[in-house]
Amino acid sequence: MRKGTALVVGATGITGGNLAAYLVASGWTVYGLSRRPSGQAGVIPVATDLLDRDATRQALDGLPISHVFFCTWTRRDSEQENVRANGAMMNNLFDALDAGSLRHASLVTGTKQYLGAFESYGSGRVETPFRESAPRVPGENFYYTLEDILIEAAERHGFSWNVHRPHTVIGHARGNAMNMGVTIAVYASICREQGWPFVFPGSQTQWNALTDMTDALLLARQMEWAALAPGAQNEAFNTVNGDTFRWRRMWQEIGEFFCLEVPDCPETPQPLEEQMAGMEETWRGIAERHGLVESDVTQLASWWHTDADLGREQECVNDLTKCRDFGFSEFRETRAAFLDLFARLRAERIIP
Repeated sequence: MRKGTALVVGATGITGGNLAAYLVASGWTVYGLSRRPSGQAGVIPVATDLLDRDATRQALDGLPISHVFFCTWTRRDSEQENVRANGAMMNNLFDALDAGSLRHASLVTGTKQYLGAFESYGSGRVETPFRESAPRVPGENFYYTLEDILIEAAERHGFSWNVHRPHTVIGHARGNAMNMGVTIAVYASICREQGWPFVFPGSQTQWNALTDMTDALLLARQMEWAALAPGAQNEAFNTVNGDTFRWRRMWQEIGEFFCLEVPDCPETPQPLEEQMAGMEETWRGIAERHGLVESDVTQLASWWHTDADLGREQECVNDLTKCRDFGFSEFRETRAAFLDLFARLRAERIIP
């Protein structure tokens, strides 16, 4: 028996791709919306650019969507532009959908809910653990814009909603560079090939403080649960694995997986964007020697995105009390999530 007809917006991303695969396996009819569909097994492709209002209307016309899972965003040069572009995408989506068939909409945002936008990252100094009830950080933040549009549309059309706030999602996603797990794997592979030590690129704060992360499959499970579980709708939930760790131990364990020397964290950050500048030809050579499936390192790694996570000067730990009180108790060990991903990347010849 089908659970519903889902539209996964951003179906080629790390969050949307894993969610779409999970929903297919869980008994949903799944449409996957993206600008360039990837042909994922069991997912009905919908190709459109959400910034194009007319094209979005045409692409979604007549689809009997019961549940929307909004797992995408676009990056612009300023937060004001982020607000404008991402808000337009969500507005165009809801304008195009048949409100009569829509029962629920879910939105994925993240820890910038508590830390602020990239331009003011960490300026709010919110106390940890982060709780869903924390006030918004002053200033523009496209997460807040999306949440407001979602709730207003739900009230106008009579469907329910959820907001999910993961922290640094890790998982498998081909063709999606904003993935810390793949970025670290590529960096470690380059270090091994070059005979370099595996230097932590981030801040002393991140090296020493407690933190947490989100496995993409755990996020998918929470999204399905919240959309269907009685009483869980119309709520925002933090979404992390349930364990905490310090990078000084995790980095050592990742280094051991790749057989790398791990020195102490430098006094000042060593951003990957600087360390890996000009590595395109080096990676091409590595890919050729090992028969890898992707020779363009820019299609695998997003140095700036990982630098932003590892360079923070604030502890980042999320409180899970709320989702547990509502009935979601899934757990994933973060170390295992990393090592399982690295093993899969090797098996698929994405890294040597």
